[in-house]
Amino acid sequence: MTVTTAPSYKYYESQRLSIITAPFSGGQSRSGVEKGPKYMLNHGLQNSLTKLGWSTVITEPLSSAILQIKKDEMDQNDRMGIVKRPNLVGKVTKLIYETVTKSLSNERFPLTLGGDHSIAMGTVSAVIDKFPDAGLLWIDAHADINTLTSTDSGNLHGCPVSFLMGLNDKKMVPESMEWIPGNLKPNKIAYIGLRDIDEGEKKILKNLGIAAFSMYHVDRLGINEVIEMAMRAIHPETNGDGPIMCSYDVDALDPLYVPATGTPVRGGLTLREGLFLVERLAETGNLVGLDIVEVNPDLASKDDHVSDTIATSCSIARCALGETLL
Repeated sequence: MTVTTAPSYKYYESQRLSIITAPFSGGQSRSGVEKGPKYMLNHGLQNSLTKLGWSTVITEPLSSAILQIKKDEMDQNDRMGIVKRPNLVGKVTKLIYETVTKSLSNERFPLTLGGDHSIAMGTVSAVIDKFPDAGLLWIDAHADINTLTSTDSGNLHGCPVSFLMGLNDKKMVPESMEWIPGNLKPNKIAYIGLRDIDEGEKKILKNLGIAAFSMYHVDRLGINEVIEMAMRAIHPETNGDGPIMCSYDVDALDPLYVPATGTPVRGGLTLREGLFLVERLAETGNLVGLDIVEVNPDLASKDDHVSDTIATSCSIARCALGETLL
């Protein structure tokens, strides 16, 4: 592969970037996902992005709080009905929110490495604060829009979108999560890659008229048309042109390519489809933030499963930030 300089990024002409690590597993029950950021950095991600022309810094918002976080994770009293660790998730996502906000105020592109998908409560909220017209592309096998009353598992990594949209009854929201502004509107989000959706989530998507493209749509229309439709859905007035936040769960890809992830679902995006998606976003110049989440090295049954998952995750970042085939 020939590495070229990054294309023009309309909102970051100086090509300054913050790699924000979010080694957090409290939004779900499987340990190991907190190791994702370290593995990606050890794979040489920062150096790769520097070669693409980005001036990079690494920011670790959870480093000073890690001992307390680990203590809180063992606190069995941090529950609200079946909902697990709401106080912990609230504290951690606020730290991430504050860090992304600072990155944006310094005109740095926020690349946030998770960790589970609950971290998007912080990243997306901060991006929409900075870019009120930003649309969100949620790349995932799952809709992650369960509410506090619809979740069956109680794992908050399946609920971030409901918090981002303010769908939960305010009387039920724990104090530590009251900071979440709920500034995402239903017409400013589009899903790509869905294939495992809870019944309660289906009702929410239909009732709110949210743009959702499952693997059926990818198979029927092709990945490029789906991307174009998604961009038009979040920016209809400008035919898809406007700031875009991308929150990318690696389980959107078929587990053949990313076996080391927490909730794999067969029949996902191919490797080329998954990389083309972010290549296309880079080409628009409209990308204003990126999450890469749910990389869990501990769930690999073979060493090459770890290396495949990490290599693919780093490729997603590089392609989103300017790496091209020619």
